[in-house]
Amino acid sequence: MAESATQGKQTHGFQTEVKQLLQLMIHSLYSNKEIFLRELISNAADASDKLRFEALSNNDLYEGDGNLRVRVSFDEEKNTITIDDNGIGMTQEEAAEHLGTIAKSGTADFFQNLSGDNAKDSQLIGQFGVGFYSAFIVAKKVVVRSRKAGADASAGVEWTSEGEGDFTLETITKENRGTEITLFLSEEEKEFANDWKLREIIKKYSDHISTPVEMWKNEIPESEGEDGEKIAAIPGEWEVINKADALWTLDKSELEDKDYQEFYKHISHDFDDPMTWAHNKVEGKSEYTSLLYIPKKAPFDLWNRDKQRGLKLYVQRVFIMDDAEQFMPTYLRFVKGLVDSNDLPLNVSREILQDNKITQTLRKGCTSRVLKMLDRMGKNDKENYQVFWDEFGQVLKEGPAEDMVNKEAIAKLLRFASTHTDNATQSVGFADYVERMKEGQDKIYYIVADSYEAAKNNPSLEIFRKKGIEVVLMFDRIDEWLLSHLNDFDGKSLVSVTRGDLDLGDLDDEETKKAQEDADKTFESSVARMKEVLSADVKDVKVSHRLTDSPACIVTDSSDMSSQMIEMMKQMGQPVPDVKPVFEVNMEHALVKHIDQVQDEEQYKQWVEVLLDQATLAERGTMTDPGSFIKRMNDLMLSLTK
Repeated sequence: MAESATQGKQTHGFQTEVKQLLQLMIHSLYSNKEIFLRELISNAADASDKLRFEALSNNDLYEGDGNLRVRVSFDEEKNTITIDDNGIGMTQEEAAEHLGTIAKSGTADFFQNLSGDNAKDSQLIGQFGVGFYSAFIVAKKVVVRSRKAGADASAGVEWTSEGEGDFTLETITKENRGTEITLFLSEEEKEFANDWKLREIIKKYSDHISTPVEMWKNEIPESEGEDGEKIAAIPGEWEVINKADALWTLDKSELEDKDYQEFYKHISHDFDDPMTWAHNKVEGKSEYTSLLYIPKKAPFDLWNRDKQRGLKLYVQRVFIMDDAEQFMPTYLRFVKGLVDSNDLPLNVSREILQDNKITQTLRKGCTSRVLKMLDRMGKNDKENYQVFWDEFGQVLKEGPAEDMVNKEAIAKLLRFASTHTDNATQSVGFADYVERMKEGQDKIYYIVADSYEAAKNNPSLEIFRKKGIEVVLMFDRIDEWLLSHLNDFDGKSLVSVTRGDLDLGDLDDEETKKAQEDADKTFESSVARMKEVLSADVKDVKVSHRLTDSPACIVTDSSDMSSQMIEMMKQMGQPVPDVKPVFEVNMEHALVKHIDQVQDEEQYKQWVEVLLDQATLAERGTMTDPGSFIKRMNDLMLSLTK
């Protein structure tokens, strides 16, 4: 292939992140080094897909050669491997951008998440999508020669680097469009410059990508048969190594788990197998195929809202776009996969997809498919579902607010801790809770706090423990937001144990209710005295019927915004209402009885304020003025020594 350096070599320094990534890969992925070929073939196949799409509106880009393929060759003497495609190709500017920088949002988060543990870091690197840079796992030098489809032969570019601090760019003449990558293998990696080895890796990792992957089959010389007849020579030729069938177009009965697993790695660049998947062909009013995967691990940038996510979109097997977010709601943004529609036009754009009725049908179908897949896992494979929940549960909790249509289906998938379990693992579903409900119970009781410990030890749980009533413990930041959009499950209302007047319904017998009414009357004057002291700080003071061991607690009036929601809004910079709590006092508690007998009004005031401070601390984990609380405590302790 003719080439000439018409502009001389230009040397460029790698972006700092690229240098870090190269060093990490060389050390972290050493035990999994054969994936370099999978990554480079995937990139070459993507380049073919992109050309096929661009050529829909400009057939001249094919330059008279519409047979798209990837070719893998090697030179044992020179210790090189070459991956050559006739796809879209690159300009010099694109080569500098794609091969010299990492233009990904979340790059900083990626490096912050690295632990120094090679095994763990290799998983992160896989999520990040190392692609081209994986070449340096086995190569001491890499040369890339490329020309953009439709450009002049003289507009080719040669990119060269030894994977250290810099790379060179040079303008060349390249007759054929596409990209050719030559790896100059390290001495210890000679095993890869081998026909059998390369064929084995291609079959293992790239069997079901739709672009043919070819290797040269040597000439078979003329020979003589057993009967003395001459057998004609068979000339050498390029031979397709992979099946080159788009996996999703095949019948499920033709495919094994390993086929789905390797195809997942091809489209996601993840190094790990997926947790589960669903492959479906829909016929009828709308015709489409979906192949949807649930990963094992959450990506490091799961919470990065700027990152584009979505499914790969194909129309009649022609690749249209990556990250088509229109087919999956945001709360399922961890799902990987593709959708292939027979109904959308080949020239469909993101703008057209936005309001297209076919898009809405596909989105509805794909969403339903994922929710059913997760529901099956939750029922039949609790161990794996727990792994899923620990990785993606908080994202799924966004669902009820975003997707009212599927609110019930999402609610079945939610998991929490509860007083039924003895640790912070979120393993209790609402269906589990309902199954264990006591006779006469018609509500699902829950508490929201800042941590598992704060929820588990909240004084408001005391009456529930005494009566053996299970309470759901919620402590994720998003839980309060979730509950503002989820009011019931299976016809049972969700009720906070720290809001409003406690109503246990049929769980309280008539005798208990009568005793509570009597207590309210008996301590009427004591409550009024406390209310006078705290009038500026609380909305009301009441005799508590939910406390058994603690002296006091604060609760939120049923018509007011909860303290957790107020805190969340503050953190978002939103204006918040001035909400005062309701102060509940356990009049049977020894400390409260002591306080009720204090005659010194100033000292009485200090005692009541300390009670409120303690209750606030137990409920919210913080108080507005801890200095005053400490002073009051010190004064009271000193008074007891006199």
